[in-house]
Amino acid sequence: MMKPVMTGLLVALLMAGGYARPQDMTTVTTSGEEISDHLDLEAVASVFGDSKDLEDFEKRLNDPQAQISNLDLNGDDKVDYLRVVEAAEKDTHLVVVQAVIGQDQFQDVATIEVDKDSQGETRVQVVGDVYMYGPGYIIEPVYVRPPLVVSFFWAPVYRPWRSPYYWGYYPPYYRPWRPYPVHTYHRNVSVNVNVNHTYNYTKVRNSNTSVNLHNEVRKNDFAASHPDKSFSRRNEGVANKKELQTQRQTARGKSGHPSGATAAKAKGQKTKASSKKGQTAKAGAKTKTKSKPKAKSKAKSKKKK
Repeated sequence: MMKPVMTGLLVALLMAGGYARPQDMTTVTTSGEEISDHLDLEAVASVFGDSKDLEDFEKRLNDPQAQISNLDLNGDDKVDYLRVVEAAEKDTHLVVVQAVIGQDQFQDVATIEVDKDSQGETRVQVVGDVYMYGPGYIIEPVYVRPPLVVSFFWAPVYRPWRSPYYWGYYPPYYRPWRPYPVHTYHRNVSVNVNVNHTYNYTKVRNSNTSVNLHNEVRKNDFAASHPDKSFSRRNEGVANKKELQTQRQTARGKSGHPSGATAAKAKGQKTKASSKKGQTAKAGAKTKTKSKPKAKSKAKSKKKK
């Protein structure tokens, strides 16, 4: 009768001593780290350019396989669901990405601002939320072809997208996952960045209309509850995420973990370089092979003399 009791005690002691499954040992929450490291906006810009519409864009942001986001703002050990809300006025469309952090609680993460200029050209900017990324953290993606998602904006009859999902109610495909360590996240997300696009940085927003539209739909519940965790508080003396990245690269001698697009592009360039080197080697080998018969024929002519 003692064996079952001793076994139960041993199991209880092991659990109390902190023994856990391997996945439990890699638990990471955003609260103790640089928040902006947990969502690569170059990856967001890339996914937007490859989406067929805003519903598809939201699905890609929350795809359990792609894992574009690593944000866990509410600290529940699950990456937050990102919902997409759109507002529009004439030739301007504002797409807001918000983290769902609780019952009727949301936090703006970034906006994608699309407007048509006087020449009829469409301009896209991905603007990081000031609380999350600091002021003036803006990416201007240049896509290899006009995004399909944008083409629908200018249709004669168009209804702006507003996500139907909220806390506790998510689409069937969605399965929350645990956040990764930052370096693992950036390594994983780089494969989802289309290196054929270009990602330029600026500090100036193109559209005043976007700013006004944003004021109408803005959600900052996490920022209101945690004012001490704003980018300016987390990184005193640093203007925004871009400046922080530059300082890190300088400090590490450009050997640190690059952003998703930078890492993916470097990998693509390395592959191209290797391919070019292989082609050069093959060309050299062919040249050597062709030169041998000439040497042989020259030796024959000397023998005849």
